[in-house]
Amino acid sequence: MFSGSITALVTPFRNGKLDETALADMVNWQVEQGTHAVVPVGTTGETTTLTEAEHKRVIQITIETVNGRVPVIAGAGSNNPDEAIEYTRFAEELGAQATLHVAGYYNRPSQEGLFQHYRKVHDATHIPIVLYNIPPRAVVEIALDTLIRLSALPRIVGVKDATGDLSRPGRERIRVEQPFCFLSGEDATAVAYNAMGGQGCISVTSNVAPALCAQMQQACLDDDYQRAREIQDQLMPLHEILFAEPSPAGAKFAASLLGFCTEECRVPIMPLSRKTKESIERIMADIGLKR
Repeated sequence: MFSGSITALVTPFRNGKLDETALADMVNWQVEQGTHAVVPVGTTGETTTLTEAEHKRVIQITIETVNGRVPVIAGAGSNNPDEAIEYTRFAEELGAQATLHVAGYYNRPSQEGLFQHYRKVHDATHIPIVLYNIPPRAVVEIALDTLIRLSALPRIVGVKDATGDLSRPGRERIRVEQPFCFLSGEDATAVAYNAMGGQGCISVTSNVAPALCAQMQQACLDDDYQRAREIQDQLMPLHEILFAEPSPAGAKFAASLLGFCTEECRVPIMPLSRKTKESIERIMADIGLKR
């Protein structure tokens, strides 16, 4: 089972190419700062603009760099179940602890279609699967009844919830009948999500504030919600500014201020405005963030 602060890693580029050295440095820093697990090639990793070779290389570098110190939940989702199976098998062969799967975007399937997509991936692989429920990006949501059906499959072990509905973890938890991890997919509501029964967050902000995010999540796990709220209040301006423009431009610029990588994203993600850059610099300075 997975819990705590789980970083949705950015994918660093330099002159249009994958920056392998920067990626390894960032992964090492995440582990050193107390991050509980990492997710390469998720939405924040710009997976939709990576080639197949780049996608697999990011997974490989992450697993090799982590070297068993924390779990790796590799992004393997696709609206094509055969592609999702290919990425899942690759991650499994390299030793990932689980894979994260979004589904539905563009296809716009029915709930039965979503169930059959996930079951096909599940039955063709042998590694734990974390569902990714993000209707703002996928158009369709994994409805409550569908999630309950999916949770009965033995290797579907959790959900990343980016629905924005804070009643979901409570309603899901009382109906899921086997061990299952409930993970927020939204930094700004992560503490509230945990209060409803969640166990952690797959976070964008932890790319640049990993120690604070880990401390906040650990406070939740320890039922010290006063401490968790104090840290969340400190982080809230950063949560907000990192999403002022389409992500992951904000997180990448912030990481560049820490000296890890360039701010380079791939089209259609555009460079940040000067105003947003200045705000990120000021907020990071206020929090005292540094490498």
